[in-house]
Amino acid sequence: MNPLAQQLNETLQKESPDVYAMLSNLGKAIYFPKEGILSQSAEAKTKASKFNATIGIATEGGKPMHLKLIQDTLSAYNPKDIYEYAPPAGKPELRSAWRAKMFKDNPSLEGVSFGNPIVTNALTHGLSIVADLFADEGDAVVIPNKNWENYELTFGVRRGAEIVEYPLYNESMQFNSAGLREALLAQQGKGKAIVLLNFPNNPTGYTPGVRECDEIIAAIREAAEAGIHVVAVTDDAYFGLFFEDSVQESMFSKLAALHPRVLAVKVDGATKEEYVWGFRVGFITYASESQATLAALEQKTLGIIRSTISSGPHPSQTFVLHALQSPDFEAQKAEKFDIMKGRANRVKSLLDSGRYGDTWEYYPFNSGYFMCLKLTKVSAEDVRQHLLNDYGIGTIALGETDLRVAFSCIEEEYLEELFDTIHKAVTEVSAR
Repeated sequence: MNPLAQQLNETLQKESPDVYAMLSNLGKAIYFPKEGILSQSAEAKTKASKFNATIGIATEGGKPMHLKLIQDTLSAYNPKDIYEYAPPAGKPELRSAWRAKMFKDNPSLEGVSFGNPIVTNALTHGLSIVADLFADEGDAVVIPNKNWENYELTFGVRRGAEIVEYPLYNESMQFNSAGLREALLAQQGKGKAIVLLNFPNNPTGYTPGVRECDEIIAAIREAAEAGIHVVAVTDDAYFGLFFEDSVQESMFSKLAALHPRVLAVKVDGATKEEYVWGFRVGFITYASESQATLAALEQKTLGIIRSTISSGPHPSQTFVLHALQSPDFEAQKAEKFDIMKGRANRVKSLLDSGRYGDTWEYYPFNSGYFMCLKLTKVSAEDVRQHLLNDYGIGTIALGETDLRVAFSCIEEEYLEELFDTIHKAVTEVSAR
């Protein structure tokens, strides 16, 4: 094993042995090279006052070389903030700005010890880092049965982990904390579990309330007390889009110092929060009382980044930083929130109007981009195909009964037509 990896492992074994026990074989072997090209280039950037012949970019006139036809469309930005490589951990100013935003959005983080957010190539990349660092073949990844299908690829296919599902809703159609508890405690023999908490949920648009969150925390604490090492990951892709009564903060703060055998990891990003999907700017953040542990986890994370994408795109990091620093940011974001909330409320009023009879049920939703219909008499795939082929309407079929509708991308004035047409399609499929 490389001496740098061994040094990081020894730090974790001393500072947080439970965190060390959570690492995958790759997580134990990975490190960020301190004497490679990047570190020597960083040193030269501060000391090479005459010529800096280190990093592989081209310069001209003391600035990064660039094509005028590209710069003309980006003239508001300095070439050094667009064309140079971003550091593997991300643009330092962006990391600081996102950390400040985390405190603003999550007041309960005050006094919590957590690391500086590390920039990822959006949330999928952040989750992939979690998988690489902590998931070995056969390790349990605990998720609800209503989940984002990419979890299977990221943890199951890529890393060989075992996907353990529990029903998202209980009989009262609230979050099934008892199911989570049971799924966690079933991993006692393995001694380890990765838990993914995705709120607002994709595909249902559900976020639990305060009492439900307390039950989730209690279930994870009980698993830790039973000797299970829990990597507790908050997938906060749709964070902030809370339209009704639910928790308004990430569960990260409550998980941060829950138990020595619980490692809290926050995966979030500007992708959906700031409506910049194609920018691919996300973050991964770890919590620990030990600064040495946080430093070691950051170095291992940088090793994963260096060995996969090297570093994230610089222009989009600059664009997001510019937005976060703008005095107009909060007002413009609130304007878009109101639009999204209006769409969600309109969908709910349509579904509760009684106009669709017993054609379907719908799963509780109060946040995010989506909602799910539960079709009671026909196949969701048959309805999806009929809507697409005969009405030019796209939806997502999940399993036999569930049809996901993204109200996020439908103007409020068209929602009535959308659901009326879905109802008509279901009726037509039923009559076949």
